[in-house]
Amino acid sequence: MERFRVIYRWLADALLVFHLCFAIFAGVGALLVLRWPRLRWVHVPVAAWGALIMFGGWICPLTPLENALRRMGGEAGYQGGFLEHYIISVLYPAGLTRGLQIGIGLFVVAVNGFVYGRMMMRARQRRAQVAAPGA
Repeated sequence: MERFRVIYRWLADALLVFHLCFAIFAGVGALLVLRWPRLRWVHVPVAAWGALIMFGGWICPLTPLENALRRMGGEAGYQGGFLEHYIISVLYPAGLTRGLQIGIGLFVVAVNGFVYGRMMMRARQRRAQVAAPGA
């Protein structure tokens, strides 16, 4: 029985790392798209999901899954969302306010919008140069 608890705790920790990477990728993954443009097909839906979670005030489905794995591993789960528990609680001990949550969502949209906007401007410039090679 203890062997299964160790496995559940390991799975919860692995999910935590995945969740953190997912959140970081949602927020600033467009910077990776600058280097690897095909990555945008993965990043755009991830960033949209991250922004929707923030704007909607929802809890990501990975959070209840992590809590369930922790309970099956003999640990206590936690209340609230991933950002509240792991990130915001360190930076802002009072907790995650609705305004802060909207601010995080706006940050995700702003960073990614800026990077994708720059990429679109560069693509237009390249098309214009190809259309008028002598100009």
